[in-house]
Amino acid sequence: MRQMHFNSTAFLILMGYYLLINLTTYLTMAFDKKAAINNKRRLPEKNFYLMAILGGGLGGLLAQIIKRHKTRHLDFILVFTITAILHILVIYLVMGKFIITFS
Repeated sequence: MRQMHFNSTAFLILMGYYLLINLTTYLTMAFDKKAAINNKRRLPEKNFYLMAILGGGLGGLLAQIIKRHKTRHLDFILVFTITAILHILVIYLVMGKFIITFS
């Protein structure tokens, strides 16, 4: 009979990374929204795309909803949504390969 093993260290690293990148994306978008309101210097849009690709799509989506930032830009909506879905898939695959193993 095969036993299931849970690798808690790998799980904590994976979840810590995604928590950090999504929190960073959210806070960066909140900062940019405040800069937009106060007519201050803004962050380049490529930074938001990079953060989404690195795993911050969910944080970007939350910032769009909560802070109402970049909501008129269809490209941001699509990038954040697609990258969030892809990274959820990556988490699922990594969980099945490295975190929950059978022996």
